[in-house]
Amino acid sequence: MAMDDTLKSFMDKFKMPDFSNMDWKGSTDGLRKSFYRASRSVERDLPDLAELSNLVVDGADGPLKARLYVPLAAGIAPAPAIIFFHGGGFVLGDLDTHDVICRRLAASSRCRVLSVDYRLAPENAFPAAHRDALAAWEWATDRNNILGFDPDRIAVSGDSAGGNLSAYIAQETARTGALTPAFQLLLYPLVQFVDIRAKRMSFQESGFFISPNLFDYFRDSYVEKETDRMDKRVSPLFAPDEDFAGLAPAHLVLCGWDPLKDEGKAYASKLAAHGVPVTIKEHPGMVHGFMNMTAVSTAARKAIEDAGLIVGRALGGRE
Repeated sequence: MAMDDTLKSFMDKFKMPDFSNMDWKGSTDGLRKSFYRASRSVERDLPDLAELSNLVVDGADGPLKARLYVPLAAGIAPAPAIIFFHGGGFVLGDLDTHDVICRRLAASSRCRVLSVDYRLAPENAFPAAHRDALAAWEWATDRNNILGFDPDRIAVSGDSAGGNLSAYIAQETARTGALTPAFQLLLYPLVQFVDIRAKRMSFQESGFFISPNLFDYFRDSYVEKETDRMDKRVSPLFAPDEDFAGLAPAHLVLCGWDPLKDEGKAYASKLAAHGVPVTIKEHPGMVHGFMNMTAVSTAARKAIEDAGLIVGRALGGRE
């Protein structure tokens, strides 16, 4: 299927630089500004919320910013909740770049959403983001009464790198016996940090949200040691079989025009092979990161709404 025309037109306005001859600091600063600009657009029809609160949560080595979204239809606490981690290759993204996604996800799921702003690379290399994500999960689940969360109905979710952190939390809490997520909502997740060049998606070389060169740039910024690329924390697809047993049910949203699509399907297949209930929704005309394009794409809005309905029903927040 052809790429969605609206998204293609949008992406053409935000071409990525060639990182091969640029110093990392200049590249990262410019990249973050471009990503923020592309992800932040005024949308006059954003859903109303009952509450929006900026919080500080515990990270692995210090406080992290976070934001709590309470939809109008959240119901009486303790209520179902989603702990969300933004994407951006472990280098980009923050609470604001993914504010719209979280607002729409909270409204459609009727669940409280806690978005966490973990530390980014290259300033903070692997495993900083993974340690922060786990610490924030533990902080939030230890404070269910304060946040209004039902401890038996907390999902973990994220897009791209945030999907990686979500899959890691599901695996790690199951390994350690900590409170595990009740559901996983993985949005075009990055589930291995080894290589995507075999995908041969040359059309993505000039795209905004992912390309082989950009993938390498993110990977090298976050995972400094080549020997760490196969680490099961950053590449949960390659975790041993026993780490898949008993994981929470999962729903994956994948994109037709995304070099990470096949890895997402492989991860879903591995979950299913170990008895984990899993569903997939593929959007054939969409590109990696398309949920950040709700300002120009009604299809992106609908995709977030559909994903929210699925996780909301799984957690009992919706009929």
